[in-house]
Order: sequence, then structure tokens, then C-alpha cells
Amino acid sequence: MDIKAYLLKKRTVVDKALELLVPPAKTYPPKVFGAMRYSLFAGGKRVRPILAIAAAEALGANTTGLLPVAGTLELIHTYSLIHDDLPAMDDDDLRRGRPTCHKVYGEAMAILAGDGLLNLAFEVLSDPRRLKTIPAQRLVAIIREVSLASGVFGMVGGQAVDMESEGKDVDFPTLEYIHTHKTGALIRASVRVGAQYARASERRLKALTRYGEMVGLAFQIVDDILDIVGTQKEIGKDVGSDMKKGKKTFPSFYGLAESRRRANEVAGHAIDALKDFDRKADPLRELAKYIVTRVN
Repeated sequence: MDIKAYLLKKRTVVDKALELLVPPAKTYPPKVFGAMRYSLFAGGKRVRPILAIAAAEALGANTTGLLPVAGTLELIHTYSLIHDDLPAMDDDDLRRGRPTCHKVYGEAMAILAGDGLLNLAFEVLSDPRRLKTIPAQRLVAIIREVSLASGVFGMVGGQAVDMESEGKDVDFPTLEYIHTHKTGALIRASVRVGAQYARASERRLKALTRYGEMVGLAFQIVDDILDIVGTQKEIGKDVGSDMKKGKKTFPSFYGLAESRRRANEVAGHAIDALKDFDRKADPLRELAKYIVTRVN
């Protein structure tokens, strides 16, 4: 299959869903809504919502009713990027090839924009009018999944350990914790949310969970590599930032060649997890390959 065509098609669908979720920039108070939309529609790949959609498709589900849920994954991801870029965090000036939210709207408004996106995600997830096709019990399970992945047992916890580890000679288990929580948790949850929406059996949910874990790890290993070998034009932000901040990464432990080998190995494990799925899971298989070959 043509994974680039698939990604473009699904990204268009996701962007249309996001337009329905986020109020127009002129909504009062306009500055915070403008800041939210500035970052949300900055050209993201929409990997997380697309993973949710592809997981549901792998189980033969109609994904129309999943789109608002998939959109919330991008709202949460964008909130995390806005906060991650702040001077108190990673202090980045560029994101996706243009000035970061706090550079355009100021630090206070960037914090509020991130808060707004996170809370909007849960407003959508708890709105029975938007999600009337999803039974209440299943929706509660989805909300819990997303909450765990984005909170202190997931993304927030990974970010906390990442910041505490700057400039320190941390061991590999600590690096693995950072990767599997800061980045991997929301990716894993995205796949699981799609599976839960499609009423996956325990066996298939376990297989898709394994896939999500491996894809999440591969994604972050490649991010580590691109921070060294990528260009500002390709990745849309300053390169070499991890090294400047004294962060431990896969390349700092293993070197570039071994990191590339491990990324491909982990992506292979993700694909192996789908061995009992038919061709409806091909988008997931191709996504795993795409994640390790991407240049941004």
C-alpha cells in the first residue's frame, strides 16, 4: 500500500474533525483561542489520531464515530508540545518550522493555550452529544486510557524524569523510562483507544498494545537520531538541542549505527505483534516502517 497517500488522506480527515472541535480564533477571549489554533494547525503529522484510526480499521470497524476521540489525542499532543517548548522546559524557539507558541503569544498565554487544549480534550471525551455512538462503559474506559497516558503515570511522569535527568549521567533504565512515558505512553494509548472503540477481544487488545509499545519506542529512538543528523529545515526545529542540554539519548548510549539498528529491530517487533491480523492491519504495518524511515 502507499503509506504516504494513506497518511495524507487520514490527516485531511483528522484536520476536518479538529476544525469542529476547536472554536474559531475570534471566539472570546480571542487571544487564547488564537494561540491554541496557532499550534494545533501548524502542520503536524497527526500520527497519534491516525494510529487510533488504523487500529480500529484493523479490527474492521467503521471509524466515523471515532474521529472526535482521535482528535482529542492531537489536542493533548499539541498541549504537550506547547509546554515542552517553554523556557522553563526545553526552551525551544522553533516548532514545525515556525516560532513556538510562547514566542508569538508570550509565555503566560502559551501556558494557558496548553491548558485549554488539554481540558478541551476531556470536554470532548465526556460529551455524550459528540460521542453518542460509543456506549458509556466503553467511553469511560477510553477516558481512563487517555487520562493515564497523559498524566503523571504517563507523559507528565516521563517529562518530569527527563527534566530531572538533564546534565546527569543517568543509566539506561532511566532513559527507557523517559522514552516509554514521555513519548511512548500517548502513542500506546492511541492504538489501544482505537482497539477499545472497535471492541477488540482481550487477545487482540494485547497484540495491539504490544504494537503500540514498540512503535512508541521506535518513534522516540528516531527522534533521538534526527536531533543529531537532521536539519532544521527537515525537522522544523533547532537540531542538537539534546546534546546542548546534556540529555542522555539512544545515540549517546549506543552511537548512531546501533541506534538505527535498534529502531528497526523495535519496529520489526511491532509488525510481528500483528502476525494474526489480516490485510486490514497493513496500514499499521506500514506506519511502523514509516516511523523508522521518516526525516522529520
